Amino acid sequence: MNSIGVYIHIPFCRRKCPYCDFYSIGYSAEKADIYTEKVCSSIRYFGESIRRNADTLYFGGGTPSIIGADRLCKMVNEIKENFGFSNNPEITVEVNPEKESIDFDKMRKNGINRISIGLQSANDSELKILGRLHNVKQAELCIDRAKSAGFENISLDLMTSTPTQTKYSLEKSIEFCAKKDVQHISAYILKIEQGTPYYNIRETLDICDEDEQAEMYLFTVEKLKEYGYHQYEISNFCKSGFESKHNLKYWHDEEYIGIGTSAHSFVNGKRFYFPRSFEDFYNLKTVSDGEGGSKEEFIMLALRLSEGLTEKRYKNRFGESIPEVYKNNAAKFAKHGFLEINSDGIRLMPKGFLVSNYIISEILG
Repeated sequence: MNSIGVYIHIPFCRRKCPYCDFYSIGYSAEKADIYTEKVCSSIRYFGESIRRNADTLYFGGGTPSIIGADRLCKMVNEIKENFGFSNNPEITVEVNPEKESIDFDKMRKNGINRISIGLQSANDSELKILGRLHNVKQAELCIDRAKSAGFENISLDLMTSTPTQTKYSLEKSIEFCAKKDVQHISAYILKIEQGTPYYNIRETLDICDEDEQAEMYLFTVEKLKEYGYHQYEISNFCKSGFESKHNLKYWHDEEYIGIGTSAHSFVNGKRFYFPRSFEDFYNLKTVSDGEGGSKEEFIMLALRLSEGLTEKRYKNRFGESIPEVYKNNAAKFAKHGFLEINSDGIRLMPKGFLVSNYIISEILG
């Protein structure tokens, strides 16, 4: 049976950012100890029931680094013992470059081999507006310490179209990432989500309109390309060979198990998730989210990738060629440069990614 990806949600933060709608709560050592034990017992349960090796492991949050290397490594070892790792697994930990001491050496020695750092901006005034607790100097130190510990696969998060951001300041942030010579960059357009502090003051935020957002996005794609980062997904860029293997599982519609509060799973054709509740997670109470792996779902996810919906992947998955109806539906967008259709399949162009939800819904009919 194929290997599976494992996602572990760490729901603790030092302080919640005003734009964030991911599930998180305040950190305490006592809560972190209890949560770690519950995650480990869940790993044992799912390892026994699923019986598949893991080839990717991703710690997301929240702020995974806040709980410390000892707790993270304990969970890694539980996965190793109860799932088993395939050859050369990708193991990622999200890190915020704040003042806490992050033991990169211990993480690296225990098999963690990829670090994702929440930079967001290389401009101190923008970081302050975003509610981040670090400054640019701390971010640079965090990157350098990770490199010194032997990490050769480092990703940085960037946000575009944030309050007061200009094309000039965005270019400086991109330049910072390139000069630090990291292997991967995730560049997200700020979205004002309902239920966040930013949503409550959305009318007062100094952010650009939709046309300016589009211009910022296309500018980001072009500048990153100039620095040698190829776009492989709507918001993700990397140097050759450094695509996120774990996230590619989502976009290739492959299976994964999510452990922790609010974590989602796709296993044996079924989708399910843990609610945003410690009690439900501690009692292993999941909520069904229906069937997964349909042709429509596969197409929708594939079109998020720069390689697009390929004949090869579609035929390997479903034993047939891409139905002509989808190509016909896509044709009107090809005329205006939003996507291209050829013998390999259908792929969106950068300006097509900007309106991908609409285009994909039209392709699927």
